[in-house]
Amino acid sequence: MNKTVKNADEAIIDIGDNVTLMLGGFGLCGIPENCITALVKKGVKGLTCISNNAGVDDFGIGLMLKTRQVKKMISSYVGENAEFERQLLSGELEVELIPQGTLATRCMAAGYGMPAIYTPAGVGTEVAIGKETRKFMVEGEEKEFLMEMAFDADFALVKAWKGDTQGNLVFRETARNFNPMMAMAGKITIAEVEELVEAGELEPDQIHTPGIYIHRIFQGSNYEKRIEQRTVRKK
Repeated sequence: MNKTVKNADEAIIDIGDNVTLMLGGFGLCGIPENCITALVKKGVKGLTCISNNAGVDDFGIGLMLKTRQVKKMISSYVGENAEFERQLLSGELEVELIPQGTLATRCMAAGYGMPAIYTPAGVGTEVAIGKETRKFMVEGEEKEFLMEMAFDADFALVKAWKGDTQGNLVFRETARNFNPMMAMAGKITIAEVEELVEAGELEPDQIHTPGIYIHRIFQGSNYEKRIEQRTVRKK
């Protein structure tokens, strides 16, 4: 089955207002840049975005924050975005901060078809307010665990190094990050790749995400290889 679409505009054509999006990436690495640019151009509003971080002021999700398209952010780390901070402190943006491991596991739970998971992360903190807890025996000791619900995302937007027309994906080094687990979790998963090849050209043992999880795929362009922070040695 050929899952290719022409470009990002065609790939996100049915993403409308008030939907929930998962966006792959970690820092500035492995971000679905072309899809984000297309969403900015389309002007959809009221988005709930699930992402490890919120980009920076002029890149990644930061572009959608700048145009006030994001209603709620569900993230783990957001410390590199001044506009995010401004919107949070002014009450313009709803924010749910969760531990990074919990974020990853809630993505995986959605991909596995599990409604919830139990984790010790967040027990006894603000993260646990209003959530169910249970005690389990672990290594002969009774410990308390927090119930976290699997994510329910309308779309997942991911970025890979290579892909084929059937949606099989190969990620390069750390750009693998949150992309594979989010690819599994979206009701509709859209993948953009740096290089798109015909089915059968990818080495099966090198495929990280099988095409069964991917609904649309396209070859992107103009990717920026940014460095989030650069530290150099004084001469």
